[in-house]
Amino acid sequence: MVNRQHKLKSTLNPNFLKGILLTLLIALVAKYIATFPFLSILGQLVIAIILGMTWRATFKIQDSWQVGISFSSKKLLRFGIILLGMRLNLADIYHAGANVFLIAVINLLFALIVVYGLTKIFKVDQKLGILTACGTAICGAAAVVAIAPQIKANEKETAVGAAIVALLGTIFTLIYTVLYSIIDLTPTAYGIFAGGTLHEIAHVIAAASAGGNEAIDIAVIVKLTRVALLVPVAIVIGIFYRRMDKSEEKKAFSLSIIPWFILGFLAMSAINSLGIIPANVSQALVDTAYILIAMAMAGLGLNVEMKTFKELGVKAFIAGLIGSVFLSVLGYILVILLY
Repeated sequence: MVNRQHKLKSTLNPNFLKGILLTLLIALVAKYIATFPFLSILGQLVIAIILGMTWRATFKIQDSWQVGISFSSKKLLRFGIILLGMRLNLADIYHAGANVFLIAVINLLFALIVVYGLTKIFKVDQKLGILTACGTAICGAAAVVAIAPQIKANEKETAVGAAIVALLGTIFTLIYTVLYSIIDLTPTAYGIFAGGTLHEIAHVIAAASAGGNEAIDIAVIVKLTRVALLVPVAIVIGIFYRRMDKSEEKKAFSLSIIPWFILGFLAMSAINSLGIIPANVSQALVDTAYILIAMAMAGLGLNVEMKTFKELGVKAFIAGLIGSVFLSVLGYILVILLY
């Protein structure tokens, strides 16, 4: 009872609200900035991280605001990921065909194994290595923040991992845009290639636009197939990490391993697939999801100094860069062979 009263007082605390409002302000500014042509490649989530880190480097943040900032980066993040499920229509994945699904699965598993293996070679911290691999393989920053609780990553590791994947995705988006006029792929094949290998949904759409609407449509479907695989991957990684973690006393299966908010994401996807939610309402929920996740990204950025990124992120970035090159090559080969 006392604990509940304490939580209620914290929630009503003006400084708690100020922390949340700061992350909301950054998220809204990030959304506006993302509407500009070149900056749209970065996407709202990436810009929110950058703005958060910039704010911390420029202004002093009151310690009393940290509770609200932490609430955004943890609690609101989970609500955002659940609502993001409205972005996914499972029927579209089914209709795309077995080969498209197979390409997505192979690319995801390859990226997970190769990027994590490279982080081990470069002696990157294990948690940051897992986050970098998951972000590259699945869906960028959203995957990083969804996997982080499964491996008990702290806010600095999570923010650095998200920033690394975001930067990599931006670089490869620009490269893909140039490559489209060089590689011999139809718009549909190019869309599968982009959707199967790029990091964020924003990156996929930006790169696929070079091939027109046909390329964008199939690219989004392939990308969302990878997003759907976030659920089983998160559960498996949670199980394996607990077995590898020497500080973990209990190795037996526990319900705590299951990321309930990710299952909520899948449930929302199933509801959206039924077509019972009007398109405008579905889109409004997706827009809300991105605002909440952007607030979480802002919160993560507000807790990370630029020097922390330099200390933790350089080796992980190099590993992710090499792994992304390998992934692009594999993705191109698979499109040629299977589509």
